[in-house]
Amino acid sequence: MNNIQPHIIQEGSVQYRLGEFKDNSISYDFKKILIYLDFKGKLLFGKKFKIYEEDEVILYKLCVYFIRDFEACKKLEINPNKGILLSGPVGCGKTSLMKLLRHIVPHIKPYEVIPARNITFTFNNIGYKTIEEYGNSSFYCFDDLGVETTGRHFGKDCNVMGEILLSRYDLFLKSNIKTHATTNLNAQELEDKYGNRVRSRMRQLFNLIAFDKKSVDKRN
Repeated sequence: MNNIQPHIIQEGSVQYRLGEFKDNSISYDFKKILIYLDFKGKLLFGKKFKIYEEDEVILYKLCVYFIRDFEACKKLEINPNKGILLSGPVGCGKTSLMKLLRHIVPHIKPYEVIPARNITFTFNNIGYKTIEEYGNSSFYCFDDLGVETTGRHFGKDCNVMGEILLSRYDLFLKSNIKTHATTNLNAQELEDKYGNRVRSRMRQLFNLIAFDKKSVDKRN
């Protein structure tokens, strides 16, 4: 990993320069980032992957957050110290983008993208140890938050992801460890799923970045 020049990314024999290093900091070029994301997306998800023009506003917000452009974040009212909650309709590309964006900052410890329903399945098998595991200091992006079923272990029901979010909130306060997530649900649906207390913590944990409700299903 090239920490000295994290804006220069080598993919095989091709070098992608995402910006210029000047005055002891990197000045990123959004157009160059998009070119790299298009290439990397095809590499990760297949040749059909493409960057949609209508998603560039969302992508810009995500990019300035990940490259920690504090000035642009301030203008867009994004708090660089919080995590990202990326919301939008099914198939709009949330998961792909969260898997992709971590590659533009190779010098920053990557987060693991884990489907929320997988965590609930694990809880059903091994119980409360699961909540402890995900409440630790690792970096996570919980994918498809809110579509998972209620956990059940030895006859006891548990709102697994709700409990994990409360643990992640404590971790955030104590150690500033970020959490990211994607969801198809709106604010009211999230509150119905997790309750008012968790919803209130989520406001403090996440920057909400939302796709348009009419965003097309890109999986077709």
